[in-house]
Amino acid sequence: MSTFTETTASITVTVEPTPIHEESRPSDGEFVFAYTVTIDNHSSDTVQLLERHWLIESAGEQTGEVTGAGVVGQQPVLKPGERFEYTSSTVIQDPIGAMHGTYIFRRREGGVFTVQIPRFELRYPVLLH
Repeated sequence: MSTFTETTASITVTVEPTPIHEESRPSDGEFVFAYTVTIDNHSSDTVQLLERHWLIESAGEQTGEVTGAGVVGQQPVLKPGERFEYTSSTVIQDPIGAMHGTYIFRRREGGVFTVQIPRFELRYPVLLH
C-alpha cells in the first residue's frame, strides 16, 4: 500500500495503511485495516498531542467518527526534531474506504493549534472469480 503525508505548522503526519487479512471477513462485510502513523516535529517548539478527531468512510459514505484524548492511550510530547509513531486499526464494511482527520497540539510556550491528518485510502485486495 501507499503512504500518505501532510505537513501543518511544521508538524508532518505520515500514514501507512495495511489490510489485515487474518482478521477480515469479506463474506460478512468486515474489512480490517491497520494504519501506522508517524508524527515528526520539524518546528522549533516542543509540542504535545492533546486530542484526535478521525472521520472514517466506507464505500464513499461516512460511517464513523472517533474523537478523544491523545492516541493509543498517550499524549506524547515531541521536542524539536523528535518523532512519535504508533499503530492502530479500523474496520469498514466495504473493500474500499478512507480516513482523515485532525490532531490538536499545544505548544510548550502556550497556544493550541490544529494539524491535518492526510486523507488516506483503505483498499482491500479482492479476488474476482
